Amino acid sequence: MEKEKFFDFKHFRGDFFGGITAGIVALPLALAFGVGSGLGPDAGLYGAIFISFFAALFGGTNTQISGPTAPMTAFSMLIISDIIAANGGSVEAALPAILAVFFLSGVIQVVLGIIGVGKYIRYMPYPVVSGFMTAIGVIILVTQIAPAVGYYPKEDKAFVQKFEQQGEEIAINEILKNKKGKETLTVEGFQAAAAENKVISQETIDEKAAILAGKEAGGVLGTIKILPRALSNIKWLELLLVLATVFIIYGFKRITTAIPSTLVALLVVSGVAYFANLPYISIKEIPDGFPVFQVGLFTNFSLSALIPYVGAAFTLALLGAIDSLLTSIVADNMTKTKHKPNRELIGQGIGNSIASMFGGIPGAGATIRTVVNINSGGKTRLSGMIAGVLLLIILLALSKVASQIPAAVLAGILVTVGIGVMDYKGLKAIPYMPKDMKVGPFKLSSEVIIMMIVLILSSVWNLVYAVGVGLVIALWMFMKKTGDLTAEKSDVKPLKEEAWDDEVGFPKELNEEVFIKHIKGPLFFGSTSDFQALSKQIPSTATAVVIRMDKMAYMDQSGLYTMEDILIDLRKQDIKVLLVDVQKQPRYMMERVDMIPDLIPEEHIFDNFDDCMNWTKDNVKDVVTGLPDDYYEKS
Repeated sequence: MEKEKFFDFKHFRGDFFGGITAGIVALPLALAFGVGSGLGPDAGLYGAIFISFFAALFGGTNTQISGPTAPMTAFSMLIISDIIAANGGSVEAALPAILAVFFLSGVIQVVLGIIGVGKYIRYMPYPVVSGFMTAIGVIILVTQIAPAVGYYPKEDKAFVQKFEQQGEEIAINEILKNKKGKETLTVEGFQAAAAENKVISQETIDEKAAILAGKEAGGVLGTIKILPRALSNIKWLELLLVLATVFIIYGFKRITTAIPSTLVALLVVSGVAYFANLPYISIKEIPDGFPVFQVGLFTNFSLSALIPYVGAAFTLALLGAIDSLLTSIVADNMTKTKHKPNRELIGQGIGNSIASMFGGIPGAGATIRTVVNINSGGKTRLSGMIAGVLLLIILLALSKVASQIPAAVLAGILVTVGIGVMDYKGLKAIPYMPKDMKVGPFKLSSEVIIMMIVLILSSVWNLVYAVGVGLVIALWMFMKKTGDLTAEKSDVKPLKEEAWDDEVGFPKELNEEVFIKHIKGPLFFGSTSDFQALSKQIPSTATAVVIRMDKMAYMDQSGLYTMEDILIDLRKQDIKVLLVDVQKQPRYMMERVDMIPDLIPEEHIFDNFDDCMNWTKDNVKDVVTGLPDDYYEKS
């Protein structure tokens, strides 16, 4: 077997154009995710540069383009705001702890890859993934409402004033802790410290109050709380810039997809706002030069400060693993290749760790950028590295220009990201999912319940904890269903095909033209990867595939869409698919999404194998003679 080349310049032209195009697409998204995270546009750009380059260099998916993504940014935003609040609102003081969490999450990803956890990510039920992705969209959309109307809670003096008393108490506590090193205060200690410090400046009190105001307004629930104030303090210019950005992003796609519409919106709206001297709110200034190595990550490291956030780092690592490997599956489907999941985790971990050393926010495999790379000709890891280098060149040459971008433009970009990341396929399927369980007097779909639980908990609680809850519920429901429906039949064997008794009489002349596949046991989220190997087993001479479903009593939503993808792929190859003895529940699922009859017409569904065999004798030609198998018998 030929050893895989670490670098293959055979496809350099395609990799170059793929990397350049993906880098251009990544630029506005990186800036937007940086702003959304709370660390600023430079942090998003730094993350995109280093993660793209090093995840491609060391990863296990040749065409993957990595960088800050919606899920990673949404969770990073929560970590960042918590650590900043714990450090008195000072980003500078909080930065070492923030970057330490990001660095640790990268190390955890490397460890997960080394111990082989990557291969288990496939055991992710579709409703869990659907609820999670839709929740990400909800989080981004809701949290961008305030920036979209130009409202920033920390700058609302009337709102901040509500927290002045608490801010003063925090400021006094900090002074006393620094002086006495004690957690609790006595009356005498308080009076002595107050006398010595005389008075706390109003500036300090305002700073603490602004931090509390920002925390109160954070996240989905916080945004809902301050929504009336935001809507009563609309800055119409900011809202118009957001709407213009969204309009161009969606409208330009109708003209052409050759040029990224996100980049067009960034350039056009920013250019008009700047040259027209409009009084817009600009983004945080992006520093000149190469990203600075954050030595404070190590010199100011405090184990006691990091320990409370170890769980958050682990959660971030798992989130990045799921995000990246789901994108790897998309890349596999497009390129007909097979990624190395454990090596991909190692590459992502190295990329995130290095990005944190230079102040970058964490990221993962990015689906849109990966698809753009593949469609533009990218075939090897060089494409991802080129994308990272391009972003570095843009940083070094255009940082001053980029600092003039309106904050509203990036809010508009995030709005479109939030809309695009939602799983509309899963949402549209809600009315059609079978109601297979009863809660009181109501019949409900277990698949929909799982999706909604993950969606709600992810939006208002914790992203990865919500996924964990969804997984537990999905596994419990699956065990109940398999116990009820399949009993001893729920035995999924390795994909080795052996003829069943009623196949003995099948014409040997058609062995090359007809491929017979047996499904033994349920087709569910844990067995879909094995079923996906079906296409690789089919000989190149085959013109028909027979899928025997006699022993498949149950199919879940993951299995349904896996079968749909395979049927679409076979249809593109002009291979007819014949189903034999389809059980009641799988047939119901296939009919609800119109797989039957759109992909499998009724005349290709048989009650028994004998009827199917007779059909193949009459309709499938022998590749050697080009005639139906029974031609000479009829003559």
